[in-house]
Amino acid sequence: MVSRKLITAAGLALVAALLLFGAGCTTTPQPNATTPTPAATGTPGSGNILRIATTTSLDATGLLEAVEGVYEPANNVDLQFLAQGTGQSLDTARRCDADLVLVHAPALEQTFIDQGYGINARCFAYNYFIIVGPENDPAGIRDMDPVDAFRQIYEAGTNNTPGVTFVSRGDNSGTHSAERTLWQRAGYNYTTQVQGQPWYIEIGQGMGETLTQTSERRGYTLSDEGTYLSFQSDLDLDVIVGQGPALLNRYSAMAMNPEKCPSAKVQDANRFINWLISDEGQAFIGDFGASEFGKPLFTPLNGTACADPQFNCTCSVPIA
Repeated sequence: MVSRKLITAAGLALVAALLLFGAGCTTTPQPNATTPTPAATGTPGSGNILRIATTTSLDATGLLEAVEGVYEPANNVDLQFLAQGTGQSLDTARRCDADLVLVHAPALEQTFIDQGYGINARCFAYNYFIIVGPENDPAGIRDMDPVDAFRQIYEAGTNNTPGVTFVSRGDNSGTHSAERTLWQRAGYNYTTQVQGQPWYIEIGQGMGETLTQTSERRGYTLSDEGTYLSFQSDLDLDVIVGQGPALLNRYSAMAMNPEKCPSAKVQDANRFINWLISDEGQAFIGDFGASEFGKPLFTPLNGTACADPQFNCTCSVPIA
């Protein structure tokens, strides 16, 4: 499910290519022709447009499209989402091309805040990463602790165990960041010991495409649970490892600091963040996906839960 207003990285590349092509072409105006007025595209700080740089998993699950339908008419705002990996979304925000970000990589988020870009951070939901793979599980990792599972995949891959392949997003996303952390916790240097291995494949794509390619290759990958459930009917992949504290996947929102980006629509960004952490927003998130998938795709994060060390964030305190 893709929002009608979603701007993808691929779409931006296509627009750039079309503009480059058009630069070499001229059109002779026709007599009495009416020159159309260009459509307003909107920029941060103008009109009622609110630009949100977001992780792909929130889009691929359909949550953002559903939020649009509820939030826009009630608040007279046009939500425009740019879905990328978390690292790319934060880079987009650093260029002041967004008013706020929705991301899920705590270490990258903290750097963004420390650099002075992100303000008013609030966590609003969580789910879990899962390790998915072929039903026959050639690496023999089913129901293992996730760190032990990564260690077993490494050993099976380097020993040329038939059928053992790991497909990585390889895109500096929140999921890719979590994957790198799991390799580190398993005792391996990601750059020197994992990357470049013949059984390890980086594709530089979003979660949906990564799951599709993993299924086609009958390999393993790390996925957020929500995107896997959204794509499950089209995949030949099982949940091989689905439990363990190391698989926690926390989602946060941050407004842009106007001292870094003067055009940022901070008040509108704060209003949207406050809705996400409000009783209404939390109930909406907690219900999303339950009827279709038999369980919500995200768990609301409110009350005192976020004080737990595993979350280590602020959630329910409204932005003044």
